[in-house]
Amino acid sequence: MRLTASDIVKAIGLLPRDRAYHYVNPRTKGQIKIMEVVYPEGPIFIRRCDPTRGQSFNQVVDETISSQMIWRIANAFLPNSAINFDRVLGGSYNTRSVLEALMAHTPQFYFCYPGRIEIINSSSDIRRGHKHLMWCPDNPHEMGVMKQIETDIVISEIPNEVVYDALGLPADVLAGSTADIQVKRRHTQMQIALIEIGQQLNFRTWIAQNDKGITYKNQKIGEMKSVVTSLRDEKLMAAFEDAYRAALLIDCIWFKNEKLMPAVIEVEHSTGVTSGLTRMKGLQDALPFYNDTRYVIVAPDEDREKVIREANRPQFRSLKARYFPYSSVEELYSLCNKRKIRGITDEFLDCYMEPVTEHHA
Repeated sequence: MRLTASDIVKAIGLLPRDRAYHYVNPRTKGQIKIMEVVYPEGPIFIRRCDPTRGQSFNQVVDETISSQMIWRIANAFLPNSAINFDRVLGGSYNTRSVLEALMAHTPQFYFCYPGRIEIINSSSDIRRGHKHLMWCPDNPHEMGVMKQIETDIVISEIPNEVVYDALGLPADVLAGSTADIQVKRRHTQMQIALIEIGQQLNFRTWIAQNDKGITYKNQKIGEMKSVVTSLRDEKLMAAFEDAYRAALLIDCIWFKNEKLMPAVIEVEHSTGVTSGLTRMKGLQDALPFYNDTRYVIVAPDEDREKVIREANRPQFRSLKARYFPYSSVEELYSLCNKRKIRGITDEFLDCYMEPVTEHHA
């Protein structure tokens, strides 16, 4: 039995609209109201307010629980399994606690606190764990209320944090707005993660010419181990001037051996993805004989719908684009750092990248 986004949307759609709903965490003092449910898979429009601060639902605007977030949560559940929303969604989606609360008010979902294995001085102990939601399709409770369920489940909560050192950004970026600085910092962090992933997979990594001067760990990223110094050194590019020029400003290209190019990658953050797709299309057109690569958009988890929409425009369909969400990049990056993976093929990447074009999905 698998849970789907339409199952969740249908269940939430049956909740009464004329009342306010509380969060699972009793320390969260806000209230939630369902405004509109779009079938079959969302989005769901809600409002939330905090009466303890004098707010009312009439004073706030609609917010959205996106269909992609609902799908990510649905895919994480198995019958009688418990999940932690923050761990599944990471820092993405600012309405994740709202979705958790509304699901907890539907009959098939209970909240619980699985045991947590804690290791102290080489000995283990089981402590009260963090809040989870459990799917119990064969044991429904009353509609519109939250119910706690006791469970013998014990979870080993291994952290998946990714730590980046400070970046030395160019003066023109630092002279810009705070938002621009944050966008460039996040963009560069993704490039660094891709360099490190590529290194673990024995790839050489090209980084866009205009990003090579950024410093990381007191070193220009253009001088990091396994980073390609010049595209002229890559035979696949050196022999074709149009391909060389098209590749110069692409955010990341992975090379393997002398003739293989496992992936061409554009990193997007808080902008449209059209410019990245356009650059990749230019490279594809300059290498019409070479089809053995992945054209990949790296973008925030909440931008999945945008990536799918843009990648399916007629002019970009030949790319057969793949979507590599930030959370998956950092999951793979963390795995590479912890395990120093060896002996796998580049097809391993396909576990983390989602095909998003209609004729390729």
